[in-house]
Amino acid sequence: MKIKVINKSNNDLPKYETEASAGVDIRAYIDEPTVIYPGQSIIVKTGLHVEIPIGYEIQLRPRSGLAAKHGITVLNTPGTIDADYRGEICAILINHGDTPFDVVSGERIGQLVLNKVRQIQWEVVSELSDTKRGVGGFGSTGKN
Repeated sequence: MKIKVINKSNNDLPKYETEASAGVDIRAYIDEPTVIYPGQSIIVKTGLHVEIPIGYEIQLRPRSGLAAKHGITVLNTPGTIDADYRGEICAILINHGDTPFDVVSGERIGQLVLNKVRQIQWEVVSELSDTKRGVGGFGSTGKN
């Protein structure tokens, strides 16, 4: 699917790294290196602006390598980019690791995945159908 994009950064457009990749890696576009200290979150710009067709969203997700090696993840995972948003794509990164992490311009900081979405149409009722689980939540189906 074609997505219109404006790239105000000096980075290449995001691309799929392998034939079967679900997401494209996005890169930081910042003026100077920035440190994320343990427990701290920051907003990192990408220089990318997109036009997503109605009925779709782009999710911003963490990169597994940053999470596994450095404890860096996207705070609001997954971050949703709505079809009517035209601002710059930014990532809210948080450091769950034990050491400071340096973010430099051009570094891969997250990945974008395009998804089809449907909007909810509520139907107000007085009761819901019964299920085996019922109202049980938060671990009610067992440990495994």
